[in-house]
Amino acid sequence: MESVFHIFKVGTVHNNHYSTYGELQQAVTKYVNYYNNKRIRTKLAGKTPVQYRNLSDQLVA
Repeated sequence: MESVFHIFKVGTVHNNHYSTYGELQQAVTKYVNYYNNKRIRTKLAGKTPVQYRNLSDQLVA
């Protein structure tokens, strides 16, 4: 879990300065969407985490 939070903080908070809480909230939402739906992982057969979960769900069914 610590490595996930580190990646999250580096991708959002540490590299940017937000003047309002709303800006930070929007950045967090965008990063979570990127992390789950657009980030390609070689360990997951070149798929995003969501694509890989959907593939494994299809194999079980």
